Amino acid sequence: MKIKEQYSQFIKAQAKRLGFLECGIAKADFLEEEAPRLENWLQNNYHGEMRYMENHFDKRLDPRLLVEGAKSVVSLSYNYFPKEVQKNQDYKISKYAYGQDYHHIIKAKLRELLSLINDEIGEVSGRCFVDSAPVLERAWAEKAGLGWNGKHTLLIQKQQGSFFFLAELIIDLELAYDNPFATDHCGKCRRCIDACPTEAILPNNTVDGSKCISYLTIELRDAIPSEFKDKTDNWMFGCDVCQDVCPWNRFSKPHSEPLFAPQEDLLEMTKRDWEEITQETFSKVFKKSAVKRTKYAGLQRNISFLKK
Repeated sequence: MKIKEQYSQFIKAQAKRLGFLECGIAKADFLEEEAPRLENWLQNNYHGEMRYMENHFDKRLDPRLLVEGAKSVVSLSYNYFPKEVQKNQDYKISKYAYGQDYHHIIKAKLRELLSLINDEIGEVSGRCFVDSAPVLERAWAEKAGLGWNGKHTLLIQKQQGSFFFLAELIIDLELAYDNPFATDHCGKCRRCIDACPTEAILPNNTVDGSKCISYLTIELRDAIPSEFKDKTDNWMFGCDVCQDVCPWNRFSKPHSEPLFAPQEDLLEMTKRDWEEITQETFSKVFKKSAVKRTKYAGLQRNISFLKK
């Protein structure tokens, strides 16, 4: 067995041991096909007020600008599909935010993986990325053979659906590379397009981020535009509609990550509990949660917007 294949198999085996669903590897190179797509997306102002998306255009397309001498992009997925959902559906939170903030949990696992690589192979330089840097994670996951981008632009895996996080390890080690995932298994299905309450999912695998409920309830700092009144489907933080209706998510299996278990009392909170939530309760329920990103004032804004 060639040494590059040995290294790749070692990395994939350790990733599985650390709890990752899948691990694939692509050559660190310029994302030529994605360049015009990203440029058009920005020119159409589909990023809304997410001005940070305009920054580091070159770095988003070339991982070698993020890690000097980068040779490989290791793409990984991590399941977050919960066993249970909120009993009250008047004020809903996206499933990914039920437990502790995934950024910290997954990044710690990536650092451990990089440490294991160094222990086994020798000095390997690299950086860990979890949805917080200029990395086109879905493009790299597709190139690494993990799945395909659905019409809602989220990555889908045939055996897992789409309720998982993506993460990357960009390293200066040459490895054996996986074949890109070449087949789109969405076919003529358009359930996500038809179900989106704000009509944010456009043709040609494009999402107008400025209309996405996740953007409106998390990223947008100003008041939610009145045009979306009665169109947010009771989501107060994030949105799962396009994933909930996707036929491939019938294969989703509950995660086994204890740190993703719902925060105490979260699933039991009633409509009244949400409408009367205090700063103290917010701090308790969302102590280590990604929901803290929107802050207490932001969640209150979203709740007020949903009130009938």
